[in-house]
Amino acid sequence: MRVIISGGGTGGHIFPAISIAEELKRQDPSVEILFVGANNRMEMEKVPQAGFNIVGLPISGFVRSLSFKNMQTINNIFKSLSRAKKIIKDFQPDIAVGVGGYASGPMLFAAQRAGIPTLIQEQNSYAGLTNKILGKRVQKVCVAYDNMTKFFKPERIVFTGNPVRPAIQNITCTRAESEDFFKLDATKKTILVVGGSLGARTINQSIEAHLEEFTQAGVQVIWQTGKQYFAQAQESAKNYENIKVFDFIRAMDMAFTAADIIISRAGAGTISELCIVGKPCIFVPSPNVTEDHQTHNALALVHKNAALLVKDSEAREKLCAAALELLQNETRMAELSHNIQKLAIPNAAERIVNEIFGLVQKQFA
Repeated sequence: MRVIISGGGTGGHIFPAISIAEELKRQDPSVEILFVGANNRMEMEKVPQAGFNIVGLPISGFVRSLSFKNMQTINNIFKSLSRAKKIIKDFQPDIAVGVGGYASGPMLFAAQRAGIPTLIQEQNSYAGLTNKILGKRVQKVCVAYDNMTKFFKPERIVFTGNPVRPAIQNITCTRAESEDFFKLDATKKTILVVGGSLGARTINQSIEAHLEEFTQAGVQVIWQTGKQYFAQAQESAKNYENIKVFDFIRAMDMAFTAADIIISRAGAGTISELCIVGKPCIFVPSPNVTEDHQTHNALALVHKNAALLVKDSEAREKLCAAALELLQNETRMAELSHNIQKLAIPNAAERIVNEIFGLVQKQFA
């Protein structure tokens, strides 16, 4: 069996895709998997690190203004469609899976034109443009939120949840081990700050502006900044022993375990992981995403009393105070923790892979 998995751009697309690939291999070690990503995007580094082959397409997004770059983007779309057609011919997949991101558009379109079964995984509560277009012709749409019939035909929707990295799904490290790993004081409370795999300017600026307040409150911070903001954050925090600065944290299982509360963007993959982790969360949705889908993602939890939300535009003034206030309210922390855990779907990758196998078997029945 040969499977193409296409998409990427951010960790929110890439890590679920890798989880699907790992589950495919777990269920059938003989399956051959080829990832297709966008050149110069994050997946070209992360997928090989996970042990899978990947090829790139010369695809990029449109600029939201009149720009010569959009002419170049159109040209790259046609190049990508031609390249995708050749990938189909050479690899001869039994199915193509799209996880969102630039590359999934031309790749799944080429697969559909070739009569190959296709499945997409829509991670967000508000479907992206690529998936809305592809969804008209795919056999299955795997979703993680309710009320997705406004984007896709009901008969094609399967509620699976979003895949979560095995290291997060099956955390084995203890609190003591995690505190030792990050050189934390076990007598103090800890805030974990993650702005997504690429970092988050507003969250970083909000933390940087209040380092003294965290220190005076006796609070520790594990702060993932992203590469772009790392040097500045490291310089700002150099005199604060309680602020631990990282550009990217690989040992996220330990970071989650060490944290009392978590401040995060509201990407769908991150939210799925945090539901399993079960810690109190404050979401700061990114305003720089299509259709403001991170706000929709976060509100799905807020409406179930499972998380707090601070608007990006208000984060500099309100985020620090909201975090320190939550840390002082043990009852509220326990309530949020209990409610977010109820939303966890720990076997999402297995559900999606079962749909993949089902479509391939139907093709050859």
